[in-house]
Amino acid sequence: MTDTTSSGAPARLYSQTPYDDRGNFHYQGDLYRPSDNLATLAGRIEPHLARCFPNASFAIQTQKFAGGRKITAEILDWPEDLTGRDAQEAAQVAIRDQMERFGTTRTNPLQDFWSCSFYCEARIGQVYWSALAKRNGLKNPVDAIVSLAAFKKRVKAGDALKLVDAPAGHRAIGTTRTITKVRSGDLILEGKSYLGFPRASAFACDGKFVRISIGSEYEPDAHLLYEWIVQKAA
Repeated sequence: MTDTTSSGAPARLYSQTPYDDRGNFHYQGDLYRPSDNLATLAGRIEPHLARCFPNASFAIQTQKFAGGRKITAEILDWPEDLTGRDAQEAAQVAIRDQMERFGTTRTNPLQDFWSCSFYCEARIGQVYWSALAKRNGLKNPVDAIVSLAAFKKRVKAGDALKLVDAPAGHRAIGTTRTITKVRSGDLILEGKSYLGFPRASAFACDGKFVRISIGSEYEPDAHLLYEWIVQKAA
């Protein structure tokens, strides 16, 4: 899973570091630099993860808050199937171990003490489940002829969307709703409902049908399939 040779992994990683008999934990990564600001840290971690996991892809997000700062690596694609809990945990631990090499942590849960140079998290993004579904074969595939950006420019108030297919139990299957307003982030539909635009990677449109991936670990290929009914010119 991890290319430890190219990553130059130290003898002991974060997840391998034990607590002492008094509950103390101390880890300082071999790539830790006290002077790094958050942007610099993120800029160092992103290419490092790419080297360690060459068959995966990530989106790096940063956050500052009153208690410190945080870097999140969102898994967009991964070479193995992460449907099972054990596989998810193994991937997240491996990624976090590499991120922790850039920081330092001192903690003692018995004394309610925690100090670290930054918090980090590895999480599985919705984009990953879409990628997994594509590898396994999609239900209702739609050719990506019209990009999301082009669709936003072409769709108009007065057009309609008919929900052709959706996850089991969806009550609106077969319903046609007219678009009343097009906004930058969503479509307002009649009946005071709205449809948010997804990421470009979760969107496919062939000019007639629109497929929006909404997969999760429980149903990677979950999606909404709409028929796009363009309003005829007067």
